[in-house]
Parts: sequence; structure tokens; C-alpha cells
Amino acid sequence: MRILCFFWVSILSLLSCSSDKKEQFDLVILNGKIIDLETGAVEQKVIFISEGRIKKISDSHSEPPFEAVKILDATGKYVLPGFWDNHVHFRGGDSLISANKNFLNLFIANGITTVRDAGGDLTDAVLAWRNAIAEGNLVGPKIFTSGPKIDGPNGTWAGSLEVATEADVTQALDSLQAIPTDFVKLYDSRISGEIYLKTIAEAEERGLIVSGHMPFTVQLDEAVNSGIDAIEHLYYVMKGCASNEKEVTQQLQNKEIGFWEAMPLLMANYQNSTAKKTFQHLKNNNVYVVPTLHIGKTLSYLDEVDHSNDAYLKYMSDGLIATYEGRIKRAKNSSEKAIADRKTLDLLFGELTKSLDDAGVGLLAGSDSGAYNSYTYPGVSLHKELQEMVSNGISPLNALRSSAYNGAAFLKQDAYGSISEQKMADLVLLDANPLENIEHTQQIHTVIQKGKIFSKKQLEALLKASVQHASLKEETK
Repeated sequence: MRILCFFWVSILSLLSCSSDKKEQFDLVILNGKIIDLETGAVEQKVIFISEGRIKKISDSHSEPPFEAVKILDATGKYVLPGFWDNHVHFRGGDSLISANKNFLNLFIANGITTVRDAGGDLTDAVLAWRNAIAEGNLVGPKIFTSGPKIDGPNGTWAGSLEVATEADVTQALDSLQAIPTDFVKLYDSRISGEIYLKTIAEAEERGLIVSGHMPFTVQLDEAVNSGIDAIEHLYYVMKGCASNEKEVTQQLQNKEIGFWEAMPLLMANYQNSTAKKTFQHLKNNNVYVVPTLHIGKTLSYLDEVDHSNDAYLKYMSDGLIATYEGRIKRAKNSSEKAIADRKTLDLLFGELTKSLDDAGVGLLAGSDSGAYNSYTYPGVSLHKELQEMVSNGISPLNALRSSAYNGAAFLKQDAYGSISEQKMADLVLLDANPLENIEHTQQIHTVIQKGKIFSKKQLEALLKASVQHASLKEETK
């Protein structure tokens, strides 16, 4: 009898231990209102995170027994994937390496956990930062980089890979793959139309992702048919919406007119039926478009807007601010007609972005922030870009999709872009609902990157450190 009692006590003890066993997590976020970027639904959930990834998501009223190293109460907070800025630049030469590194704090402080570096002349530094961030030794967003741009001989931007022949193209792509970069970025200042299309085609054969400007000596359909994956800026899309694109392209090939002379000819012949065909062609080929509306408006109104008291100017070093002068001087020296044309183009680009969205063309939110791009500040400009999209009639949901959701899809990064199991735990917690007001993306309560928490106090400390860093003498480390 005693043996039998002992047996049952043992069994009950084991069952009790088994039922008391709790799952272990690094971080559990309670009661956050998750915004589903696919549907727009908002649901209160519990998010379980370990090893930098989302391991489980459950309803708030039915979470399983658990133990966690950290528990974050997100009651009343709205949870999104960490923002992506899909067009930034790290550049300006060795003297501005420190100033560029200072951008990293600004991105995280603005909830931007990932950036797409669209080409510059600081590749070695960018790769070092990318590795240090990945290893947890440096605060900053995950960096996807194109490395140096590809352009023609004597291209505009320092550090560009110059291609004039098919052999040059092969060598350039070989060098980018050896780095390795995450995508190929094409520029249009000197590259010939023929070599431009050959570069896209060869990159496509290698399975590389390609984005870029487009020389006006090429028609948009040619670039799409060659396999380009994203169009940076709207000039080139607008060209493809003009009924006289073929004729204007011929004039450019004959060197009868230049880029800015072509612009009013194309604008005057924007045709809805042509635009509709162009949008469908972009959509059918899964080509994304990066509108960069905020920088367009900023540069279009340099003659009117005084930026001397901009809140973010204090985060920019003197050396970086000096790079703004080129565009400022050009704006001041422009004719009244050129200034008026630029503002008309800015309005058209807003309407064009809305039309692209209506047609189902994928948009990528990118700020184009960095040296030389006057008063387009790293971090905050991504939020301004989202606001510009919404002010032109795009829904807040679609604007939000153009950041992390579309950014991850474009770069084929399946571990990012949404809040679901096995995705990277890159999140931003907001104090208010951005679906109701897109400006709420700036009401950041907490940022989480690979499971690491940045509280509001820590985010403020990053901004404070950035001010101090910007005031230091330029260095090259």
C-alpha cells in the first residue's frame, strides 16, 4: 500500500512540474495594438521575442505561461515594423566620414531600423558600420548598400564605377558582387543609353537587384524590358507618361536639347492614356518607384523657405552643411521661369505619385537624405516623405506600406517587413495611431531592433549625442 501511494505521489508530482513549466523568452511585449500592414487591421496582441526574432504572437487574453528576461507593457501603444528609409546616401569623402556616421543615431531615434544606401564614396566605412551594427557593437539601422554607383566616364559623383564598354560592365558588376553589395545602383550623368541597358540586362542575368536613374536618351519601356527593378525619382516615370517621349528621346540622342530643356516638353504632353499603359507596364513587371517627394518640395522652394532655424540643422556638422551650398546657389541664380517650372513639376510629381498608387504600382518611401541634398535631414525626412504621400491623397496605410513592407519585398528580405512569427524583431511603438494621422509616426515611444529595446529616454540620449558629435571638428575615423 505504501509503495502504491508513493507511486501516485510521484506521478502527481511529475504532472505538477510538467504543468508548471513555462516557456522562456528574452522579451515579451504585452497588450500592444499591432497594425497589420496587409489589411490595415489593428489588434491587441502579445509578442514573444527571443534571439532577435519574433517567436510567437498570441491574443492578449490567452497568452501561455511564460518567463521573460524583460517584459514591456505596451498598453495603448501602436506597434509597427521598424521603419525603412529606402533611399539614403553616405558620401562626401573622408573628411565627412564622422558626419555620416552621426546619421546612424538619427535613424534609430526616428524609429528607422533599416536603410537602403543608394550609393556613395564611403563604401569601406559603410561596410564597417554594417558589420559593427550586425554584431551589436554600434548603434544604427541595418544597412543594405549598393556600394559605389555605376555611371559613365567622368560621372558626377565621386567613387562611381565608370562604364563605357560591355567589358567595363562585366568588371563593374564583378567588383560589386565581390564586396558583396545588396543591389546595383545606376546613375545617369554620363552613361550612354546602350551601355545603361546592357548593364541592367547583365545584372538581371546574374540575378542581381537593380535600381537607378535613367538617362533621357532611353525610353522608360526599354529600361523596364531590360529588367530594372526600381526607378529612383519621378522624372523618368513622367517621361514615360508623355505622348511625345519617343520624339523627345530622339532630340536628346541628337544632342539638340538637354535634360532640363526636355522637361517642359514632356510635362506639356503628359497624357492619361499613355500614363495608364506605363503604370500597367510597371506593375506587370513588378517595378517599384521611389518618389522622393519631400526632397523635391524642399529643393523646389529653396528660394522661398528660410531653413536657418530648422530643428535638425543642429545635428549636421559644419562640413556637411557646406555641401548644401551648391543647390542653394543654383536656386538663387535660377531664372524666374526655371523656378516656376520646378514648382509646377513638384505639383505634377505629387499627382503622379497618387496615380501610381491608384494603379497598384509599388512605391518605396525614401528620403534621399545625405550630404549635398540641402536640408533633407537623415531620420526625420522619412517621416516628411510619408506625410507628403498622404498630403497628395495616398492613404496612411499605403504610405506606411511603402516603408518597411514594400522595402523588404523589393530587396527580397523575407525576414523583414511585417509583424509575424520568425520575422526579425524590428519594431516601433507609437503613442498614437498613424492610420488616423500620418504625423503620428513621429510620436515614438519605443524602438526595438533585433529584440534590443531603445526607450524614449534612450532615444532622446541618441539625439543629444548627435548634437554633441556634430559640433566636433571633422575627423576621418
